Amino acid sequence: MDRLKTRGFRITATVLIILLIAGAVGGLFYWVHKNNLKKLVSTYFLIKSQYLNEVSTATLVNGAVKGMVEALDDPYSVYLDEEAFKELNLQIEGTFGGIGVEIDMDQDKQLVVVSPLPETPAARAGIKSGDVIAKINDQETTNMTTIEAAGVLRGKPGTTVSLEIMRKEEKRSFTVQLTREQIAVPSVSGEMLEDYPGIGYLRVLHFNRASTNAQLFEELKKLQDAQYRGLVLDLRGNPGGDLQAAVEVAGYFLKEGPVVRIVHREGAEDVLYPTRIGSVVKVPLVVLIDEGSASASEIVAGAIKDSESGVLVGTRTFGKGLVQTVFNMGGKEGVKLTTNKYLTPDRHDIHKKGIKPDVVVKQPEDMEKDLQLDKAVEVLEKQLQEDKKAA
Repeated sequence: MDRLKTRGFRITATVLIILLIAGAVGGLFYWVHKNNLKKLVSTYFLIKSQYLNEVSTATLVNGAVKGMVEALDDPYSVYLDEEAFKELNLQIEGTFGGIGVEIDMDQDKQLVVVSPLPETPAARAGIKSGDVIAKINDQETTNMTTIEAAGVLRGKPGTTVSLEIMRKEEKRSFTVQLTREQIAVPSVSGEMLEDYPGIGYLRVLHFNRASTNAQLFEELKKLQDAQYRGLVLDLRGNPGGDLQAAVEVAGYFLKEGPVVRIVHREGAEDVLYPTRIGSVVKVPLVVLIDEGSASASEIVAGAIKDSESGVLVGTRTFGKGLVQTVFNMGGKEGVKLTTNKYLTPDRHDIHKKGIKPDVVVKQPEDMEKDLQLDKAVEVLEKQLQEDKKAA
């Protein structure tokens, strides 16, 4: 989950000034042993004076910054050069030429598919959550960041890209060639379920600060006008998105309590509450989750579970409990760093663990019938009957 925030830093033309600025704003070198500082400066001057080819100071500075971030050994923290920074902005805008797949790094630092977007080249090719992308156009992804990989996957609509997929549970690898299309990342869709009278259905595919809240409001209003009796909130395959959008969405469903606890590096907590008092949804609620539900969607699911505002049905979620912040390094470059972790309202740390549903239902890959949705409706109908008896 990204917290998109910028802070300006100016990069100077020399390593010495860079070190002074870094020390001034962050105390980065305050406790560094003088020999380590000497090593860095000596290496700079050795390259400038002895290396066979001439190298610009900007190249060396960017390399030093990238090396420092890579030394964190955190797949979610990356240096964003001009191209990567541009790619991140494309992600935020929500429309691009690509294959329609959300990617991330797993705990083994492998490039993994969080979820394919519906009705996109990736989905039509059968790519699914948990698939490891081993190669893109015969290029190993081992040392790629997620943003670098996204930059390679995206391109002009009509062009092709080849992926080597490793599917761990089937112990096999295969190659697919996909044709890029114009991808508009959807946010929220809703409908009354035709086969289940009175049951409303909402699917949130991504958390976007610009559109998710407004779209959710409109779709809920349609369901309310249709006099829905129960609601299924589908977060399956939702890879996350903006933190504030997740807090806003959770506010529609929570009976009480906070949405999430943001834990800072020194241990202090920010407890985030919904902006509204009292949930908008007053009918029984079931939330669908699976291994493709990650980050911001886990925040919403965790808050609903802890507050007992609804029942979770499906399979265990992805398990990403970290928050990234994007820092603008001045001009066209930046750094994305893991700056916080989050806990559910009841202080559950879900990182690398995920959230276990209240009702576990696996969906067979070769079955068209949606067993998880059927179970969600079954749970809703039971709740509606119990509420009717109680009344």
